Amino acid sequence: MAETGKLIGIGVGPGDTELLTLKAARVLKTVPVIFSPKSAKEKESIALSIVKPIIEERSDYKRLMVVEPIFPMIEDLKELERCWNSAAEMIAQYLDSGRDVAFITLGDSSVFSTYAYVQKKLIERYEIETIPGITSFTACAATKNKPLVEKNDILTIVPKIDDRLEKILEYSDSVVLMKASRNTSELESIIKNKDRHKEIYSVQNCTRENEKIIEGFSHEKPYLTTTIINFEDE
Repeated sequence: MAETGKLIGIGVGPGDTELLTLKAARVLKTVPVIFSPKSAKEKESIALSIVKPIIEERSDYKRLMVVEPIFPMIEDLKELERCWNSAAEMIAQYLDSGRDVAFITLGDSSVFSTYAYVQKKLIERYEIETIPGITSFTACAATKNKPLVEKNDILTIVPKIDDRLEKILEYSDSVVLMKASRNTSELESIIKNKDRHKEIYSVQNCTRENEKIIEGFSHEKPYLTTTIINFEDE
């Protein structure tokens, strides 16, 4: 019986190809199959655009298998589960044929990553390696040239507003609002009304050619927007 392949989850960073790790670049230059999810059939995979300069250098580039499963941005858990199962089974077919598969994902492979959905479904069946990547929020802090946390500061990462937010803000020194394009005016009001001195900035398309730093909350809210709040108590 043929040996099965290995699934390799790769965080490709926030946008700049040069921020790929050396290990990620090495794997991408040799792996026979790359899975790169996208949110809709007609949309480009941002993760794939980041690694393209690396994989286009391959002598076998035209023979490289690139699969782009659809992971829609919807709230329907039943439909999402169907998409995740479908992608996992597609990956399994390649692994069963003895081929390694790289699953590329924006930022870091363990932080709000699409890779996590297939990783959990396949972890008991196959060998899996996970390669971390630079997160959007550490890249944003670097772009702003501001420290994210210091000394005993507590960093909180918030994907969206819920009932826990008010309490969390009392103990947080820095807050990262991921998926800021989904932020509501209610969330902004909660933070602005906190009686603590604060600096707020947003970064759109961090490390990409159209990168933009905005003081305060971003109201244009393209998909790749991260907002950081640094509380500075007296």
